[in-house]
Amino acid sequence: MKRLNLLILVMIVMAACGGVAKFASEKGAEESKVLTFCSDPDNDQFKGEHDGYAYELWNQNGAGDACMTIGAGALFSGHWQGIDNYLARRGLVFDETQLHHEIGRFSTTYSCIYEPTTESGNSYLSVYGWTVEPLIEFYVVEDWRRWIPSMAEGSQLKGTFEIDGSIYDIYESTRYNQPSIIGDATFQQYFSIRRDVRNSGSIDISAHFDKWESLGMELGKMNEVAFVVEGYMSNGRFEFTELEVKVE
Repeated sequence: MKRLNLLILVMIVMAACGGVAKFASEKGAEESKVLTFCSDPDNDQFKGEHDGYAYELWNQNGAGDACMTIGAGALFSGHWQGIDNYLARRGLVFDETQLHHEIGRFSTTYSCIYEPTTESGNSYLSVYGWTVEPLIEFYVVEDWRRWIPSMAEGSQLKGTFEIDGSIYDIYESTRYNQPSIIGDATFQQYFSIRRDVRNSGSIDISAHFDKWESLGMELGKMNEVAFVVEGYMSNGRFEFTELEVKVE
């Protein structure tokens, strides 16, 4: 009889409180809330993690009107106007203890409404990231306006390869005493620049890593692999309607 009374009591408590399922549902709703960040001269950088993906908004000196909105999963959107240098990105971060092939195979599927206006300045839509030991900043440029790194003085064409429906031109350049993930530093930049620009599709990111290394462009331990929208002295807006950055 005591066991029956106990069972009835447990059933009454769960019915009255909604059980654990209600709490889990409320927690999930909290985590999936949309977040918006806008910079100003006192706050030119916002970064963190939401719904399993890292995010960062950086707007140099907080100039102009620059915002980023974080959605569910890896989705994000933003706009910039009257800025010096704007960067918004979303993706995966790592603890700088493993090389890319030790972590797995990287890829992404994406679709982005990408609308920069660049009467002056420029803009990129790219896969983006960093490694350490050595310190490397890297890009797989899918779309761009007015100017790309291959036009920079000192950029070296290292090779080309065909993948994901286009030819990518591979460049390397050096940045001297410039901002990085460890502060101002001198470091190498690697670029794969797509000839047939696009704003949706799938990218075998690890194929670019492998090709770079086959050309002597060494990568270090992984810090980040993300999707980025950048604007320099330009205006624009963007919205990812599909985005997954994954490791298998």
